[in-house]
Amino acid sequence: MSRVVLATRNVGKIRELETILRESLPDVEVVGLGEFPDLEDVVESGVTFEANATLKATYAARMTNLPAVADDSGLAVDVLGGAPGVFSARWSGRHGDDAANLRLLLDQLADVPDEHRGARFRCAAVLALPDGTTVCREGDFPGTLTRAPRGSNGFGYDPILQVEGDTRTAAELSPEDKNAISHRGKAFRALAPEIARLLG
Repeated sequence: MSRVVLATRNVGKIRELETILRESLPDVEVVGLGEFPDLEDVVESGVTFEANATLKATYAARMTNLPAVADDSGLAVDVLGGAPGVFSARWSGRHGDDAANLRLLLDQLADVPDEHRGARFRCAAVLALPDGTTVCREGDFPGTLTRAPRGSNGFGYDPILQVEGDTRTAAELSPEDKNAISHRGKAFRALAPEIARLLG
């Protein structure tokens, strides 16, 4: 069985990506960075999702000598010109404080009418091989921002993005329903054939 390193320590993301990749690549074992405690966390200094995902994937591939996949994703709000974008996880100033990020964003949009609350999750997924080869695929997940969080599934901004064509937020979807239409699901399903091809 081939091993692929998933270049993240985010448990929710690992669980989500394992499920997505298992559908297309049943013979690939996915391991997270928790298996490699000596590896440092990569500073996400890129200004695009693709750049950040590439930084993480190439570092993990080089340090483990295994194929590595990474993603960078975030919320792009129309009236904010695509922000928070690559700053989604640290929008409130503290990396990974989901509750503070949600509160700040909702406060910033408090006066924005419903018809102008369009937004989408965006994801860039990158496969990197130890020889430096990289492949990127992208996906998005459009919707409208609610005025208060709803739902307990998912993480990040899931509770405030009402899915396009649905009455539920991303956090009200089952994991299976979310994976079928999410930005991350689309990006990684598009990347899966490249993983299979490059792993031979």
